[in-house]
Amino acid sequence: MKVEIYTDGAARGNPDGPGGYGVVLNYTDSKGNLHEREYSQGYVKTTNNRMELMAVIVGLEALNKPCDVDLYSDSQYVVKAFNDNWIAGWIKKGWKRSKNEPVKNVDLWKRLLKAMEPHNVNFIWVKGHAGHVQNERCDELATTAADGTDLIDDVITE
Repeated sequence: MKVEIYTDGAARGNPDGPGGYGVVLNYTDSKGNLHEREYSQGYVKTTNNRMELMAVIVGLEALNKPCDVDLYSDSQYVVKAFNDNWIAGWIKKGWKRSKNEPVKNVDLWKRLLKAMEPHNVNFIWVKGHAGHVQNERCDELATTAADGTDLIDDVITE
């Protein structure tokens, strides 16, 4: 099955303030019907990078069978980790960016790798928001999530 996942984290301009994430999954079922599923997360005190990672993880964990996935994100942190092989280097160096600099968010990176295992995932960077319908849709969902008050139990904060 082919799935498109659009993600966004919303830091709301304040690293100590409210944030959230949004995820949209588009897929076609075996009968050819197009479906859209949305996931959003309310107020969370954490970093933007952690919210971006959680958005990707939630999208992938929502899939209950192996899929070909195009995953759209405006987060260079997420997309370049895979497209530029940063993550392979981090793992090879024992989760270090350089000799004495540990990689941040290792717990979420490991969870993301596990969520990716059954799927063929293609990470696509959607630069900026203006004019990108996919990104604007996810930004809208992430902002709605950030303005909400619902919490998810498994969000890990620093």
